[in-house]
Amino acid sequence: MNSFQLAMRVLRVDRRTRTSAILTAVGVAVATSLVLLLASLPGATQARSQRAIWQDTGSYYSQSGESQAPGPLLMAANKDYSGDREITRVDIAQTGTSPMLSLPPGIPRLPAPGESIVSPALGKLIQSTPQAQLGDRFGKLVDSLGPESLMYPEQLVAVVGHTPESMPKTAMAADGFPNKEAQPDPLLELLAWVGVIVLLVPSLVLVASSARLTAARRELRMAALRLAGATPGQVTKIVAAETALSAVVGALLGILVAPALQGLSTFVPWGGGTWLASDFSLPVGSTIAVAVAIPLLVVFAGVLGIRRVLKTPLFAASAHARRPLHWWRLLAVPVAGAFFLFAISQDNASLPMVMLGLFLLVGSAAIIGPWVTSAVGGTFVRIWRKPASLLAGRRLRDDPKSAYRATAGVVLAVFTGSMALTLLPSFESMAGGGRTFKDYVLYADSDAAHAQQTADQTNASLARYGITEKAVSVGQVYLSTGEPGTRSQNLNRAFVMTCEDATKLLRVNIAGSCQAGPAIYSGSGIDPAAYRVTSEYDKAGAPLDPKAAVHVLPRGDEDTSSTIVIDPALVPAGVTPERFDVIVPTTAENAEVVRTALVGAAPGQEVGSRGLHLIGQQQELGDLRRVTVIGLIAAGVLAGCSAAVATAGSVMDRRRTFGALIAAGTPVRVLSRALRMEAALPAMVATIGAGAVGIGVGMGLYSLVEKEAVVLSPWLLAPVVLGIGVALLGASVSTPALKRVQSEPLADE
Repeated sequence: MNSFQLAMRVLRVDRRTRTSAILTAVGVAVATSLVLLLASLPGATQARSQRAIWQDTGSYYSQSGESQAPGPLLMAANKDYSGDREITRVDIAQTGTSPMLSLPPGIPRLPAPGESIVSPALGKLIQSTPQAQLGDRFGKLVDSLGPESLMYPEQLVAVVGHTPESMPKTAMAADGFPNKEAQPDPLLELLAWVGVIVLLVPSLVLVASSARLTAARRELRMAALRLAGATPGQVTKIVAAETALSAVVGALLGILVAPALQGLSTFVPWGGGTWLASDFSLPVGSTIAVAVAIPLLVVFAGVLGIRRVLKTPLFAASAHARRPLHWWRLLAVPVAGAFFLFAISQDNASLPMVMLGLFLLVGSAAIIGPWVTSAVGGTFVRIWRKPASLLAGRRLRDDPKSAYRATAGVVLAVFTGSMALTLLPSFESMAGGGRTFKDYVLYADSDAAHAQQTADQTNASLARYGITEKAVSVGQVYLSTGEPGTRSQNLNRAFVMTCEDATKLLRVNIAGSCQAGPAIYSGSGIDPAAYRVTSEYDKAGAPLDPKAAVHVLPRGDEDTSSTIVIDPALVPAGVTPERFDVIVPTTAENAEVVRTALVGAAPGQEVGSRGLHLIGQQQELGDLRRVTVIGLIAAGVLAGCSAAVATAGSVMDRRRTFGALIAAGTPVRVLSRALRMEAALPAMVATIGAGAVGIGVGMGLYSLVEKEAVVLSPWLLAPVVLGIGVALLGASVSTPALKRVQSEPLADE
């Protein structure tokens, strides 16, 4: 009889082994499906970006400057909005220098001037919205874009045709549509790798806990085989066959479940929309690698777990005195933390190095955790007052590795939660900013040659729509000190507008500060005699009138404290602003109509507002919150399951001990209390430590994005409290397990 046949026979006749194998297979299936999902995320974001690469002007290339010939395409891509829904608008003009152009998949043809091709979702929105609020921005709709050209199914996209003369000065000349390879979303790629680390380990803990359900019985069975003459190699093969059966079945089940999990993931929004099912495709080689690697890890762990049996005779495996754990385990976290700190402190931090440091920190918990568990047990053995405390303390002290197993998943969940709750408030604190204009003001960039024309056309359209608001063109100049082009030069940007217009349009605290006559308004006092006015940063400009009146504005928002307003009458002769903004105030009722008027007058230019800028930030934060909640729920469920299975396995491992105690008259409630203390005591200490390390890792990861200090909130205590609660909930299975032991004859052992 070979090893596989013997393993099958054991599964058929031993119900407990069969239960352990089923739970192990489930754990492997969970781990496999999660890794397959997370490993497919970078490719999914790349597939989205590849479909929409034609929407990004940064992906285009032109040699027209080298050949002195005009490019066949003039392109301008920007964001438009309908309410708070983002529209990707691509303005395009054909110069006629290339009769044949290769179009991206999903674009049936290029629109002629005055025509538009829109996505199906945008077409439906235009039909359901008054023309003045949306449809008039795009001209005549002549066709629709296919799903192959959209980042996500519900994306709002418009390709608007123009004549070359009507395109803005900033339009890009391109030789054709891009055919290069898109890049994955770096943020989601980072989150995917973090997810692999923080979710794979709890999954493997669940697998290990499931395997421990029959650890004691397996050791006795293997020891008996050794006594009967089996060689260490034969015993190893038998254990490998038993473990491989459940691991391979679990891996195959995980491969079958992964498409369903990926299908559910298509409904999770990211970056403004959902996904196509085909986005989550993973190369066959990667799928096979995951499906082979995880069972191999499980088999290796199973073989490693019976090494005592290979070296000791029958019953000695459970009767030997365990050696105390070495103090060097305490060095695991500092060493891993030092490597992580080194990885994030590099000028160009490498993502693989940072992820390796994170993996080492997560792995260090398995090294230091048993030592902490042993120390907690020794403390309670010395200070015990009740029998349950003594039983729990001795268990923690004498077998800390097995006792810590019930806490391992919880520790990782707390670590993940603390890290996430360190990053999220800090990212939220970065929200805000935007242009100096008020939230309800719309603006579009322009230049000296087109600004007034754009404002006049906008006002004509507003009058046609019956809107009383007026567009104004506001120039910008620099107030300069020092020698131009040298390090001594200091530039301060200033708006060229009257104080009355600034009061209506800017966020600065200027109300009530307007004085009679031309003046300069600044957040801090300036000396006019020390400044020159220039339209470009590299020009010397002309001196500012030294007698110009300067009024200091009351303190306002921090991001507008450097705003300067200079009256047009104070701009020196010969200085003409090069950069302009065409600005229109709006109300909640007419905002969309005003946007339509400004978009029509400034083709190819993005019409923005601070309010929409803040909406975009909240969308990104919403994505992060959503992904974080999903990850924490998954980590919490895995931690709870592994704690419950580990507690049940602990009872099964000590069936003989508990049976003898119950037969001697020990109440089940005392044993249940002891088991709950076994789970709660190390969990309380370990989760506090995991929370502190998670906060430190979160601060490190945040430093890769922003150098400012992180925001620490009281919610950081939530993972620790929930972690202890999950550990106690998992330990609640101890009472049913003990009652099962009580109901079975002790002779069975």
